Amino acid sequence: MTAQGFELGLNSFGEVATDGDGTLSDAETVRLIVEEAKLAEAVGLDVFSVGEHYRAGHNDSATPVLLAAIATATERIRLGTSVTVLSTNDPVRLYHEFSTLDAVSNGRAQLVLGRASATESFPLFGYDLADYEELFEEKLDLFMRLQREETVTWSGEFRPPLVEQQLHPRMPPGGIPTWIGVGGSPNSVVRAARYDLPLMLAIIGGRPQRFAGHVELYHRTLEQLGHASPPVAQHSLGLVADTDEEAVETWWTYWQPVVAQLAKERGFYQPTRERYMAEVESGALFVGSPETVARKIATMARDLRLSRFDLKYDVMNLPREARARTIELLGREVAPRVKQLLIEEPIHV
Repeated sequence: MTAQGFELGLNSFGEVATDGDGTLSDAETVRLIVEEAKLAEAVGLDVFSVGEHYRAGHNDSATPVLLAAIATATERIRLGTSVTVLSTNDPVRLYHEFSTLDAVSNGRAQLVLGRASATESFPLFGYDLADYEELFEEKLDLFMRLQREETVTWSGEFRPPLVEQQLHPRMPPGGIPTWIGVGGSPNSVVRAARYDLPLMLAIIGGRPQRFAGHVELYHRTLEQLGHASPPVAQHSLGLVADTDEEAVETWWTYWQPVVAQLAKERGFYQPTRERYMAEVESGALFVGSPETVARKIATMARDLRLSRFDLKYDVMNLPREARARTIELLGREVAPRVKQLLIEEPIHV
């Protein structure tokens, strides 16, 4: 990976924003995301991705529709998913959605597949959490066969069989870029290598360097299987502002109540100011001025042998001005500075 080839992207989970008149409506937030994707393209970022969630305050439940709207409003930036919960999607329907998106966007579609850390989609669509692993494995097998084979005959446990089925519109030969999202499971790392798919590390807490072992496992498994070396990327949360102080205070104001609620739901640590500052200084929060964030991204790129870094820039009720400023600074100042730092001290693959 050369410095010039290193990519920076943005991730949105469709979280509602605020402005001077209060909290935006769901519909206003959806339209805002389209405008933010246009801004991301204007400032030179490489990828804009949208998640998939089914809870209040998140407006990313129809990701392909939102990405199609963005496709018609942009020309260059690649469009993907922060995560697609494959376990509760039908692979055939997903293929149709993303082959259509790829056609509409003139070949800019991609996606990240995951098992889900937020599990609301399981009861919503009638799936049993007890089948968590089996659902993902079976559906990944089918989805990749649909991408890589012209005609598919297939049978499994969780959906009706296919007999000599060809889907339309067709994706390009071999399919579209498809990443496997990994939140820490070594089994998921091996699965990505087994399917010869790129690896997206979802790092939302703790020192990112603890994932170095996962990257080593990934490359070792690829080598053992005789596969090429697909890229490795990192997804983390953060905010860029003109000064470190502004960024730290703004993100704390809106991040703290979100994590406090998640702590109650999932048993996370309570977001004390001390823990927060540890995450900012040496953990998984990329919060600061352009120079601070650029240096941290460059360090992660070297330590984890990354080819791409995606910043999740929205958090519940963050003012739209702060969101826009993050996008502007990430594209205009952070991205070129990261590439300069990687020229000065390259990534050793």
